[in-house]
Amino acid sequence: MHQGVDFAGPIGTPIYAALDGTVVKAGPASGFGNWIVIDSLVEAKPVSTVYGHMEASGIKVREGQQVHAGDPIAEIGNAGESSGAHLHFEYWIGGRLQEGGQAIDPMTKLGDTATSASTSTEGTAAAGPSTAQVALAASSRSITCSGFGTAGAGDLKPGSVPADLEPWIRKAGSLCTQIPPALIAAQAEAESGFRRGLTSPSGAEGLTQFLPGTAAAIDPDDGKPYLIDADGNGQASIWDDGDALVAQGRYMCAIARKIDGWIAEGSVHGDRTALTIAGYNGGEAAVLAAGGMPSGGDYDTQTRPYVAKILAGMAKYQSLSGGGRFVPRGSGNGAQIVEAARQFLGTPYVWGGGGPGGPSNGGFDCSGLTSYAVFTASGGRLTLPRTSEQQWTVGEEVPMDQAQPGDLLFGSWKSGGPGHVGIYAGANTMVHSPDSGQSVTEAAVQPDMRARRVL
Repeated sequence: MHQGVDFAGPIGTPIYAALDGTVVKAGPASGFGNWIVIDSLVEAKPVSTVYGHMEASGIKVREGQQVHAGDPIAEIGNAGESSGAHLHFEYWIGGRLQEGGQAIDPMTKLGDTATSASTSTEGTAAAGPSTAQVALAASSRSITCSGFGTAGAGDLKPGSVPADLEPWIRKAGSLCTQIPPALIAAQAEAESGFRRGLTSPSGAEGLTQFLPGTAAAIDPDDGKPYLIDADGNGQASIWDDGDALVAQGRYMCAIARKIDGWIAEGSVHGDRTALTIAGYNGGEAAVLAAGGMPSGGDYDTQTRPYVAKILAGMAKYQSLSGGGRFVPRGSGNGAQIVEAARQFLGTPYVWGGGGPGGPSNGGFDCSGLTSYAVFTASGGRLTLPRTSEQQWTVGEEVPMDQAQPGDLLFGSWKSGGPGHVGIYAGANTMVHSPDSGQSVTEAAVQPDMRARRVL
């Protein structure tokens, strides 16, 4: 589950690039708090090195930047799920952001000169990272590469969108860290079903259904219209695939930056992604006026359903290896359901929170956690319904004395069905998100539980 090794050190200790390569991730990541991923070629084969738990202020590189072995790239922090200041370091054969990549023990690449660096479980190592990383750089035959996983590209599941649109969806989803390609894809599907030439009754046009006035509006960040000549054919046109999708990305990034600012100053509260989508559909002013998710009237009948649809739709476009979390190995099984859920131990309970793509609004409710764990462990093959009552209809019931790790456990029975769901972890324990004011935990199985096997 850990997929790497840890090197402890004081906050602010320099972290150095282990290999020549291209920075393809530099920013927030689930579990890590913040991370850096560098794509390299070692003996002409793709390799990624991963560096985690830095504070945002401790990241010294940007996505797309070329670095050389030994370059300072960050400083040790204590962000994310960390119990002490340290560097979490991973080495991936085949690439961290690519489907099929495999993490190996980084210590096998460090050589004899790394014996002074001791490894540990999360957050308790006894030596700094610099000796080990310099040894890795010196013992590897690396060459500079342009990046087999370009910035943002790893977040889109290969083959999940029309092939001729995929490069533009990747580009539009790489303009800012807040808006990934999976979000661009889910919106384009919701707006047009990836069909060209559409005009709505309200006058919205093209793949992304932009109103002409919005397309011509000025992006405050660069002073240019949202709709630009992204494909370089000499004209900015909403009917061109590249222009339309990049305009969508530019507009969403501008909204996200406003939302971030409002959240930082305390005038808006809620999940950034959900609020950005709401701003796209109902207007940023409505989000600010509501101090969060707008409600009432059209916001209840249009904006909120639109947000829910996009958040749910993102799951089928997300590369399971792109967010800094669990990556299933081979065909999914029950043990991997447990493994996926355990990565969120300590995550707050949030009513209505979470789903196949991970936590939302800062956490999970019980069925949001099971939805994420099953979707992830199955490699995206199985998407559970949203509620515990609906999830009870999936798979087959098994006697409790025959329950296996990964089986779903249902309890708190009412006339309409189970009011609670968790994941059996073995030894009469389960992983679940129990109730308001609590967090994801591993605890004893409740006495009224019944089991169902879904994988």
